[in-house]
Amino acid sequence: MSAEKQLSKLAYNQLDKDADRILQLIEVQMENLTMPQCPVFEEVLDTQMFGLSKEINFAVRLGLVDAQDGRDILDHLEVEVSKVHEAYMEKEKNQV
Repeated sequence: MSAEKQLSKLAYNQLDKDADRILQLIEVQMENLTMPQCPVFEEVLDTQMFGLSKEINFAVRLGLVDAQDGRDILDHLEVEVSKVHEAYMEKEKNQV
């Protein structure tokens, strides 16, 4: 494998790990009864998502990650965060 491809793979894997870390952060906040509509929760999520998008943009500009692959990481994270949010709301609804 060429050095360029190896760097590209490392960059993609790191971005994917960062996306997973954000999802874990959201899950922990939900488990600790932080309401998804809470301004603090929303601020943390927005900040983390913005930071990840900047990381991806940087990797794309360096030519380490394809722009579509970067968008796919963000899209996947948004879908997963939405699933966690929906599960939390369902749990809250069932506890009432």
